Amino acid sequence: MGDPGFAGFVRTHHVAFFDAMATELPEDYASQEVNHLTLAYFAVAGLSLLRELDRVNKDEIAKWVLSFQVHPEADDDVDNGQFFGFCGSRSTQFSLADSKDPCHNGSHLASTYSALAILKIVGYDLPSIDSKALLSSMRKLQQSDGSFMPTHIGAETDLRFVYCAAAICSMLDDWTGMDKLKAKEYILNCQSYDGGFGMVPCSESHGGGTFCAVAALRLMGFIHVDLEANLRESASIDIHMLLEWCVQRQVTDGGFQGRRNKDSDTCYAFWVGGVLKIIGAYNLLDHHAIREFLLTCQSPYGGFTKFPRDRIPDIYHSYYGLAALSLLEEEGLEPLCVELGILSAAFVKLRKVNADVVGILMYKYNT
Repeated sequence: MGDPGFAGFVRTHHVAFFDAMATELPEDYASQEVNHLTLAYFAVAGLSLLRELDRVNKDEIAKWVLSFQVHPEADDDVDNGQFFGFCGSRSTQFSLADSKDPCHNGSHLASTYSALAILKIVGYDLPSIDSKALLSSMRKLQQSDGSFMPTHIGAETDLRFVYCAAAICSMLDDWTGMDKLKAKEYILNCQSYDGGFGMVPCSESHGGGTFCAVAALRLMGFIHVDLEANLRESASIDIHMLLEWCVQRQVTDGGFQGRRNKDSDTCYAFWVGGVLKIIGAYNLLDHHAIREFLLTCQSPYGGFTKFPRDRIPDIYHSYYGLAALSLLEEEGLEPLCVELGILSAAFVKLRKVNADVVGILMYKYNT
């Protein structure tokens, strides 16, 4: 259950861990080279949560991230079926030696989300990006059922990429990149019989899928939490079942499981806790137990492990361990814009919800 010498939040160790990760990833991450931008997002976002972003050169980071963007060579290329977003790494950006194409377009929705999130965190002026080609080509990734493919070359469609599309539109403050109503219908079709959301319709409820569903609905303006209002609920979503499913994911060790009958896992303290934070129900959880569980997942080397019995941290669980503690308002951490996974201060303002859009729910909880 972790090192007894690390009973509290050891901020200095985490700063050292994320500083090292932002400088040079260990060789164990070589197999994840195609996700280089996403790994960089975890490192940069972790330092920002720790209030240590000055340890990195923000201008150089922005320049590096922008180098992964794919631009159409001509105006009419926007309609050629390609997605003009961000590639996840150099290997997905350039073609193989025997390819006839001089430049291979490996743009991916998840990489594009990570790129824009990093740029937001380091203070880059996103409106200066030519987003027209990005958004118009992204809209072509949306399928007839409202879901999104992550790339134009074809891949699985699930809630992860609906969320990425919604987050991209939100950060660019331009919703021309997706049909929100179609996306909403797809999301609602993913709610399972027990109240959680599966990654695809008719699948098992999952903590990550449930976060993607609720966060996307919130970003699109279909969820509005008014602390002065009583519950108003449409027939589209079973909010009571959703709440029950989320609250039941906190188990006896204080942590959260991503699915029924699974072990507690550091990252789900954010994924599931974030859902309840978004809809104003975070106070239903045992905050002390969450914190105690997360602290047992601290590695003596800095960072967080997936399970309390582990000792070697990884950057994914380390970032979401910090994010979960930010939800708890841990001293020494910045507050988080839960829907986007970046600092509240980094995101200037969420797009104002259109007054004509009827919210799925308005909820007030009394402790």
